[in-house]
Amino acid sequence: MRIGIVSPIVVRFPGTHSEWEATAGADDLGRVAETADRLGYHHLTCSEHVAVPAEAARQRGGAYWDPLATLGYLAARTRRIRLATHVLVLGYHHPLEIAKRYGTLDLISGGRLTLGLGVGSLEEEFELLGVPFEDRGPRADEALAALRSSLSRREPEFHGRYYDYSGFVVEPHAVQPRVPLWIGGQTRRSLRRATTHGDGWAPFGLPLDALATMLRETDLPAAFDVVLGISRPVDPTGSPDSATRALERVREAGATVAAVYVAATSAAHYCDQLEALHALGGEIGLDFSPPAPATGPGAEPATGPGTGPTVAPAERPATKPATELARLGEDG
Repeated sequence: MRIGIVSPIVVRFPGTHSEWEATAGADDLGRVAETADRLGYHHLTCSEHVAVPAEAARQRGGAYWDPLATLGYLAARTRRIRLATHVLVLGYHHPLEIAKRYGTLDLISGGRLTLGLGVGSLEEEFELLGVPFEDRGPRADEALAALRSSLSRREPEFHGRYYDYSGFVVEPHAVQPRVPLWIGGQTRRSLRRATTHGDGWAPFGLPLDALATMLRETDLPAAFDVVLGISRPVDPTGSPDSATRALERVREAGATVAAVYVAATSAAHYCDQLEALHALGGEIGLDFSPPAPATGPGAEPATGPGTGPTVAPAERPATKPATELARLGEDG
């Protein structure tokens, strides 16, 4: 199992962010990213909301940095850590818009993009953006199929009910032969969506024992990532035993990647916490090795000006019941 970082500062979700994040800026984020990169953490995240209704912001938080701008900045501050949207709302974008914008990010980062994608659940935001809400599930399924056929291709083609295109050039595009797609959600349908169209599942809002049961009852593809979040910030210097137990619980539930919030009082303290968490992870056999080039099943050759590495998902461990909430991404 590897460890990814739920990036501080860029999303201030009630109950998980620390006070210092409210006044922190891009340079603080860059310092954290550089430390995580040096230590071999798996990924950094950034989520998407365009505008959150004031009432909903009391539960969801109101601060969401734009993922494309944020991850582009982090690409310039890092060398090998993966850059994960966690998550983009599919209904807000045409598939070729994602292919072009995030394909460019994949290019400038040297092939480090992971696209976390979700169906979305905030009806007011759909209405604000003028996009359909009621049929968002079928639209998302088709958007995923369109993305899979279009990413990494100069002249993509897709013909469906909602999206129909051919004869267009998308340049630049992703340099990875197969950009990993992680599908967010909290239902069996989202898991089926992930196994059908994606390379991983990033559930949220479910007890770990329920997640473990769902995973045991599903025939997962080879090299399929299960990205499980630890719902409370870990404090590896103040409560190392608790941090270790939290990591072990998500691993036992079936995680190949743990996504963690880190408790800290400043950017410098956050970096110290990453060092301590790295040491704890090493003691229980977690993987901090450099990413290795890999391709997924059905990968197509990239035709861009270069190719970049993808991270081979860790071997999926046997699943066992555990009892902690995993909360990540957008409703699927």
